[in-house]
Amino acid sequence: MSADAATLKCPNCGAPAPAHASHCEYCRARLASISCPACFGLIFDGAAFCQFCGAARNRSEASDARPVTCPACQGQMTWTRIGEADLLECGRCKGTWVEAATFEHICASRESQAAVLHTSPEAHLRQGDGRQATQTAARLPPVRYRPCPRCRKMMNRVNFGKISGAVVDVCKGHGTFLDRGELNQIVRFIHSGGIERARAAEREQILEEQRRLRDLERMHARVSPPDGAIGWSHTSSTNDPLAAFLSALLDRS
Repeated sequence: MSADAATLKCPNCGAPAPAHASHCEYCRARLASISCPACFGLIFDGAAFCQFCGAARNRSEASDARPVTCPACQGQMTWTRIGEADLLECGRCKGTWVEAATFEHICASRESQAAVLHTSPEAHLRQGDGRQATQTAARLPPVRYRPCPRCRKMMNRVNFGKISGAVVDVCKGHGTFLDRGELNQIVRFIHSGGIERARAAEREQILEEQRRLRDLERMHARVSPPDGAIGWSHTSSTNDPLAAFLSALLDRS
């Protein structure tokens, strides 16, 4: 049986629980699945050791964790701890692998964001607040898709928040790989109100698409003949050059 499908033990009371459970059936403690630092098997957050390989839960102290190859430069990555978050960092290119749950926590927790900014003050190579996204995109190197350190499938390239300019590699469900300075850039983007600006831009785009559709519907209503009409004169379109052109095409058919 694979580690992902195994029954785990609640870290609070020790009762058995399926890996996908959100709460323990016995003590009702909240359960969240994370991956082991050594074997990547699923364990519950809060467990001191992996029940499959015995590795320590604190990844920065898990010296027996298996080597992880950097998806960017093929260097060796090692676990490091920033605040309460465990990250994999490449000693060669300084790229960072952040697992999915940890990345969500960093994006939502001001304490974790403060730890990122405090730990790597030199990392803000680009002030990524979204205002310089166009210039940043122009300087990006050619796109190279990278394999996920966990499943080895090619990750998707995503511009965080659509306007941040931090183009990161994402494996859905597993995690995010960030080049040097990009985690700091994303935290600064969030602090500057970037998420709110991104949502506002998305709403405006949706409204603009709705306006375009309404305009097309009105234009179509002006130039289309009534159902079953024969010898439509198109008199309603004489003041609209585009409508007149379309009417002429209909006359020729």
